[in-house]
Amino acid sequence: MKPSFTDALKFWLKLGFISFGGPAGQVAIMHEYLVDKKKWISDSRFMHALNYCMILPGPEAQQLATYIGWLLHGTRGGLVAGVLFVLPSMLILLGLSAVYVSYGNLPWIAALFNGLKPAVIAIVVVALLKIGKRSLLSVFHYAVAIVAFVLIFFFNTPFPLIIVGAVVVATVTRKLLPQLFVSGNTSTHPAENNEQEFFINNTTRLDDVGFNPLRFWKKVTVAALLWALPFVLFYFFLTDFAFWSKLLVFFTQAAFVTFGGAYAVLPYVAQVSVEKFQWLTSLQMIDGLALGETTPGPLIMVLAFVGFMAGYNHFGGSIAMGSLGLVTTTFYTFLPCFLFIFAGAPIIERTQENKNIKNILSLVTAAVVGVVLNLTIYLGMAVIFPNGFALHQLNYFAIGWTLVSFFALYRFQINMISWIGASALAGLVVYLIG
Repeated sequence: MKPSFTDALKFWLKLGFISFGGPAGQVAIMHEYLVDKKKWISDSRFMHALNYCMILPGPEAQQLATYIGWLLHGTRGGLVAGVLFVLPSMLILLGLSAVYVSYGNLPWIAALFNGLKPAVIAIVVVALLKIGKRSLLSVFHYAVAIVAFVLIFFFNTPFPLIIVGAVVVATVTRKLLPQLFVSGNTSTHPAENNEQEFFINNTTRLDDVGFNPLRFWKKVTVAALLWALPFVLFYFFLTDFAFWSKLLVFFTQAAFVTFGGAYAVLPYVAQVSVEKFQWLTSLQMIDGLALGETTPGPLIMVLAFVGFMAGYNHFGGSIAMGSLGLVTTTFYTFLPCFLFIFAGAPIIERTQENKNIKNILSLVTAAVVGVVLNLTIYLGMAVIFPNGFALHQLNYFAIGWTLVSFFALYRFQINMISWIGASALAGLVVYLIG
């Protein structure tokens, strides 16, 4: 049965406040609710949309929410899903940024975050296992995931090159060795045998899909006008247009190179904003990353913190200008995401029965599993060794609570949101008794 727009709206609003755990955790939350519980979309259609979003620049979880919102209720559904995925995170980060510059580091807030971080690591590990189980369909897929992990972990290979490599390998092997794509275990997709249980399934056909030049260029034109509008407003209504134009152009550029998520683009953003523009210090950049890791929503919201600090510092400690910088940065970071979905989703929907395209996208997903494993290790090391990689720097509470959280979530399947609250309280208790 088709979900009402109100029911979908309630879920997208809830998701914006509970989407902890980075892209892996966020995708897991959406899959659990939309596929397993509500049966609004089948696993095959969910994975088809996810495969497309993974090859786009920008946060794949936010784009996946936009895509599924569009599938369920058209353009308004996509707008609501995409905006609500970001809006709570933006407002929370705005409040935290204002507290950060006004009061510094509050010990009791840091204690809450210290309990939350190990739980987030466990959430990501559980999500990685679930996504890997759905995505690694054959020995070939496992091999690609391993190679992708080795390339990014040991050789620091840029994520876009890994994706391009996966596409090339998939294209060549699809022609020369098609048997490599054959799954050795068909039981990993039990939902595919019951597609009719789902509102959106592999037999669902949407109207007006495929490439329509008029529709495509209309979407591009609307996005271009929205991109230009703040330039006009800032030119006529604000002082120091040179600063604002630099901010707008820089974060537009950053939005188009965010292949692989926040950690792929953060080195570029840090280098330019800290060393070239001097909008904030390196220590402030690290603090912003900590805030971004412990708030719901996509980690790319760290860029919004950079925008806040740019406006705050440039205008002599003005929280108002910092807030405007944060909102503006958020707008320019996510505007391309909506364009990619609204212009590209109707085209990619036509490819869902194209076996060649599906095989290529499946191999891209396998490569991304390896990349997410690298991110999981990166985050885990940051939590377990907060002061540098050395045995005497081990955070024993973080290790213990990560293991407890993993068993609670994976073995006993305790509600994720309830466990996040319990973890924050655990961090506070450790602080109070320490």
